[in-house]
Amino acid sequence: MIRFPMSRRTMLALASLAMFMPASGHAQATYPNKPIRIVVPFAPGGSTDVLARRLADKLAADWGQPVVVDNRPGAGGTLGADFVAKSAPDGYTLLAGVTGSNAIAQALYPKLSYDVIKDFAPLSVMVSAPLVLAVNPDVKAKTAAEFLALARSKPDALTFGSPGNGTSMHLTGEMYKQVAGVSMVHVPYRGSAAMLTDLMSGQIQSSFGDVLVLMPQIQAGTVRPLAVTSKTRHPMLPDVPTLDEAGLPGFEASSWQGLFAPAGTPPDIVEKLGAAVIKYMQSPDIKDFFASQGFVVQGSTPAAFKAFVASEVQKWTPIVKNSGVQAN
Repeated sequence: MIRFPMSRRTMLALASLAMFMPASGHAQATYPNKPIRIVVPFAPGGSTDVLARRLADKLAADWGQPVVVDNRPGAGGTLGADFVAKSAPDGYTLLAGVTGSNAIAQALYPKLSYDVIKDFAPLSVMVSAPLVLAVNPDVKAKTAAEFLALARSKPDALTFGSPGNGTSMHLTGEMYKQVAGVSMVHVPYRGSAAMLTDLMSGQIQSSFGDVLVLMPQIQAGTVRPLAVTSKTRHPMLPDVPTLDEAGLPGFEASSWQGLFAPAGTPPDIVEKLGAAVIKYMQSPDIKDFFASQGFVVQGSTPAAFKAFVASEVQKWTPIVKNSGVQAN
């Protein structure tokens, strides 16, 4: 066999390749080797915080490293998201992101300090929850189809409340107006409690609310559910149709929560974290708890979650722009 001597350039190239290949495997084998931080962009006690803490416990037990939850509330979740976007892309600072901070914010905040697509590596969706179109019992419409007909026949006669401007509840109402071709008056509140009080008393006629928030009143008969905003019916409300079934084909709006890393995080670490989330979301304690709270427990590959986030940005951006809503 004839052997040809290698040139100096070829030898250097092979040496560089040899140095690079073990590095990726080494990162996979040794990660994590120090504490991990999960940033929750909201105050302690909410669903995102509870979810992050349960996930942190699972990671710490399996990986043998402390996993701490760091609450950084403010500006609808964007302060915490910005902190993670600007953190080192090494897998040690993660974000428990939500629909608002990682999809809607791009259009809602004209001076947003990060890019929801370019500045994050999506790891996995964790849970999602549809909203419920609910009305005061005195509203004549008994079904979603009747409500749609009523709204179309009386422009601006019906009101819908939300916990505040720019929330997923508000923007789902704006989506409904745009898809259905109706004109309704939005009434913003400072939180769900005040909105729900006025819905029950008849000060407002309708709302797109959280399943968990509305369920006690639905069971008591003080509000009436007409439809859910997901593709499929909700297991806690099996007799309530989707808006798609009720005359608005393709209508879908859900609030979701997922795990993100900063953009540039090594692919092997991204895959390891994504696989861990899928595993933990199927553990009985997490799955049963969040299902009982009205959430659909999920888990997805990083690639699938990345595509989903892009589709959410594409969906919500025109809704925000067409509604004229902006946050300061």
